[in-house]
Amino acid sequence: MAKRRIFYSFHFDNDVMRVQQIRNIGSLEENKPVSANDWEKVKKGGAEAIEKWIENNMHGRSCVVVLVGEETASRKWVKYEIKKAWEDGKGLLGIYIHNLKCPREGKCSKGENPFAQFSIDDVPLSKIVKCYNPIASDAYNSIADNLEEWIEDAIEIRDEY
Repeated sequence: MAKRRIFYSFHFDNDVMRVQQIRNIGSLEENKPVSANDWEKVKKGGAEAIEKWIENNMHGRSCVVVLVGEETASRKWVKYEIKKAWEDGKGLLGIYIHNLKCPREGKCSKGENPFAQFSIDDVPLSKIVKCYNPIASDAYNSIADNLEEWIEDAIEIRDEY
């Protein structure tokens, strides 16, 4: 299976350490994370700068993976990325990451499904887009073992709509 180019959507402040674990799985095309300093520079440019950064970084990606932590569903830019991914015809899926241990914070509470806030032709997006909840006792390996398949499924699902 060819390596896919992926865009990861997540709540930076709360979940960056958990997200790093997923990025390090290595089964996907390299997707360099933005550093905290770089993200602060982007944010200082305001909404237009953030939208441009998202546009540039989503360009050429085949799938958007929303890494769902405790507060992800309420984040303005995650919502924007979900909407943009769907409008751009990209594969879209979610993965709950609350059971991955953050070195600073440990585990967190399971967040809400971020796709439940959107509808396509009066059908909740959460009925179309899958949001996976990895095995609690071994979340990392559950994600590592299934990530490529989940992405391929998300791309196939999006192609149907």
